[in-house]
Amino acid sequence: MAQKSGGQLLVDALETHGADRVFCVPGESYLAVLDALYDASIAVTVCRQEGGAAMMADAYGKLTGKPGICMVTRGPGATNAAAGVHVAMQDSTPMILFIGQIERGMREREAFQEVDYRQMFGGMTKWVAEIDHAHRVPEFISRAYHVATSGRPGPVVLALPEDMLVEMADVAQPDPWRQVETHPGLTVMADLQKRLWAAERPIAILGGSRWTAEAVAGFTRFAERFDLPVACSFRRQMLFDNLHPNYAGDVGIGINPKLSERIKASDLILLVGGRLSEMPSQSYTLLDIPQPSQPFVHVHPDAEELGRVYRPSLAIHASPAAFCKAAEGLQPPVELKNSGDAKAAHEDYLAWSGARPQTAGSLQMSGVMDWIEGHCADDTIFTNGAGNYATWLHRFHRFRKFGTQAAPTSGSMGYGLPGAVAAKLTCPDQDVVCFAGDGCLQMTMQEFGTACQEGAAIIVLAIDNGMYGTIRMHQEREYPGRPSATKLVNPDFAALARSYGAFAETVTTTEEFGPAFERAKASGLPALLHLKLDPEAITPARSLTQIRTEAEARR
Repeated sequence: MAQKSGGQLLVDALETHGADRVFCVPGESYLAVLDALYDASIAVTVCRQEGGAAMMADAYGKLTGKPGICMVTRGPGATNAAAGVHVAMQDSTPMILFIGQIERGMREREAFQEVDYRQMFGGMTKWVAEIDHAHRVPEFISRAYHVATSGRPGPVVLALPEDMLVEMADVAQPDPWRQVETHPGLTVMADLQKRLWAAERPIAILGGSRWTAEAVAGFTRFAERFDLPVACSFRRQMLFDNLHPNYAGDVGIGINPKLSERIKASDLILLVGGRLSEMPSQSYTLLDIPQPSQPFVHVHPDAEELGRVYRPSLAIHASPAAFCKAAEGLQPPVELKNSGDAKAAHEDYLAWSGARPQTAGSLQMSGVMDWIEGHCADDTIFTNGAGNYATWLHRFHRFRKFGTQAAPTSGSMGYGLPGAVAAKLTCPDQDVVCFAGDGCLQMTMQEFGTACQEGAAIIVLAIDNGMYGTIRMHQEREYPGRPSATKLVNPDFAALARSYGAFAETVTTTEEFGPAFERAKASGLPALLHLKLDPEAITPARSLTQIRTEAEARR
């Protein structure tokens, strides 16, 4: 074998493990890696800011199940990327962040942009390490792939000393990474079947990661056999066909009150893949901690999550994919005690998501959603960040297929646009629509330039109400009539998008939206529709004035 630089060994390792794209902001601290990428089969997406690059890597990981690869420079580059690393950790997304680092001989002097990455990222990653010797590069990359994807997936951070990357070594690459599956035992599956036979009000909640299209299909068949109502956790609505007669709705922010009551009254909760953290648990009120009052079966690929918050009646240590395969062997009793329960739950969902509230202004988001539901293909990928605007997508869009949602359960603003760029590059044959509020969009608006450079024909819906709407809503609820630090003076988003060479229009009425969307799609270019929303239309159910008035009446 020939001697190779640490940078070349790193790129060779990424190719060995199947990496096909890197999201990066270049830096002089890892020039040797950038040079090795010049001859590699790996596509390189040049981003505008490291936070956007890391969010793109997270979206890639969400949609593929493989680690999203992000590369940034030391110091400021790494601190910027931390926003996307936090998303990947809370969202259980496989991701590997490579950070250029100072030379080994300069440590502990506070050299230019020096940071202790073990200390910085130690609490928000699965593993942080620094590769000190070129001959260990293949070992570290192999371990990074396995750690990022095994158990509960998450981010790994590897620092790359600049002099290590030019150090020469003669070392072989290991075999390619393969997903490690944890399969449930026959005893626990038999126990689950007995519990399902006895249950009169069972319900399943799907969440987390480690899902596949085959697993979703398998769970669907399982739910049909047991006439099981199925809900999806916060921003995981794509895990079950929302128009399937067993679908009960999403367990997230602004939950359907009837679904909340159904879960509380259940005599068997089957949680598969998720953690039921703060948002889906309604601030930890759905289930008692540590011992839920309802019989509780928890299926999770990471043993450390079983009993971490909720003590399950039955713990099943298995990945969603392996569990759903095993569940194919479970059979219902001759007569189900919960017959008709799924139908009732689905009717509740249809009534809840089918309501079309009227809000202030000439542009009605209910009308926008009606048009989208009638015209967008079932495999359209939707992305969003955080803000009240996302309620319209989560409550009123009906996700039909696996792999059509990329949104942060961590509630990170700025995610929608970089997530959409990564989604389009990963799934070029599918339409990608990004929902972004004006405050959310401006966190990562510069990544629209990345979309244009890459020719990623996404459609961004910039929903503009001139404020940080969620915070303003809470202000009016807690401190009525005293808005502070929430007003935004925004640019002409359509003009800004056109300056990148993209297609863009401004939409001010409901009737204008459909034709504008069709023109955006037909353009074949990255596109932005600037939706001018009345500031009073703060939620589907309440206006700002109503929230303020109700708060004042309580005083």
